[in-house]
Amino acid sequence: MLEPAGSPRPKRRGLMLVLSSPSGAGKTSISRRVLELEPEVTMSVSVTTRPKRPGERDGIDYHFVDEARFRAMVEAGELLEHALVYGHHYGTPRKAVEEALAAGRDVLFDIDWQGAQQLREAAADDVVGVFILAPSLEALEQRLRTRAQDSEEVVRYRLARVAADVTHWAEYEYVVINEELDRSVAAVRAILAAERLKRRRQPFLSEFVQQFRAGPGAAGG
Repeated sequence: MLEPAGSPRPKRRGLMLVLSSPSGAGKTSISRRVLELEPEVTMSVSVTTRPKRPGERDGIDYHFVDEARFRAMVEAGELLEHALVYGHHYGTPRKAVEEALAAGRDVLFDIDWQGAQQLREAAADDVVGVFILAPSLEALEQRLRTRAQDSEEVVRYRLARVAADVTHWAEYEYVVINEELDRSVAAVRAILAAERLKRRRQPFLSEFVQQFRAGPGAAGG
């Protein structure tokens, strides 16, 4: 029996919105704005072995752990994906993500292409991939130096990795060139809105359309 018009519909299944980019292209800034503007999106808080940067908070920006704890999480199957990035380990805790998706919440991932590949292997139907590009190599280098979070040696290493990282752009469903933050955020939100409307993410539709097949007066008869 159909629910009366206006009654709550079953929750859709959430999706994994994956943002990847070469370091400095702006995916973290885009992620933060999307989280501010989209109340149904929650951030996947990664676990990492890298040291905290100024202003970062444990459990909010990352779960900071040592190498031994990270290895134990991998061996116990507690991570959906994990990768070695710029000399440090990163991974996604499984339980929190699975609970959010089941509750109809979308989960945002700020991860590299290695992690994105593993997420597709683990849950391809749930993953929506967006690759972020800087408008030019010069702009990317300027962003890396302006943020002043890394040593000169680390900046040079990240720049050297760009050529390899950008080769993975074609593995993503969407590509956004981040020339201006607000426009890039709007593009990512448009992607999110469209993906939420895909048939497979609206499990109530099969039952919902029966009212139109039943014919006039069927609902009240």
